[in-house]
Amino acid sequence: MGKRLTQIATRTGDDGTTGLGDNTRVPKHSARVQAMGDVDELNSHIGLLLCEKLPDEVRTLLVEVQHQLFNLGGELSIPGFELLKTEALAVLDDALALHNGRLPKLEEFILPAGTRAASQAHVCRTVARRAERSVVALGQAEAVNDTPRRYLNRLSDLMFVLARVLNRMDGGDDVYWKSERMAREGGA
Repeated sequence: MGKRLTQIATRTGDDGTTGLGDNTRVPKHSARVQAMGDVDELNSHIGLLLCEKLPDEVRTLLVEVQHQLFNLGGELSIPGFELLKTEALAVLDDALALHNGRLPKLEEFILPAGTRAASQAHVCRTVARRAERSVVALGQAEAVNDTPRRYLNRLSDLMFVLARVLNRMDGGDDVYWKSERMAREGGA
């Protein structure tokens, strides 16, 4: 692949617009740019999660997710183009089935807490949900393929499951929510 970036500080965005992959310019506050930014932020948070101690299969999966999120961002940057393939959904579905199948059934609400790695996975989950909302909002205004929205929805579910996996990695557990009612009734 050839060199794509020859100059980083172009100053072309100083007027409050940004260039899309099809060379059109749009306001930086547009729904498309918002969605692209949320996906980029999600990818950055996954990069931060990758700095943690992780099982090899989780690390490999998250690196693949980063590549797919880059495809997703590229697709959003070129209206009408498709880069994120439906096969990427199957990878998430398989990972969800594998990791969720290893976990005990969840019978209570859990807090987004525990180990640093699990907590970062929860941050990724919430940013994935925001990115999904941004893609849905974009789809209300402009044509957007279905795969990006579906991918982000599945990815947020996967990040929830991975947070549970990471909390158990060294013998830990989920951090359960204790409602006031449970506390009054002597619940855990």
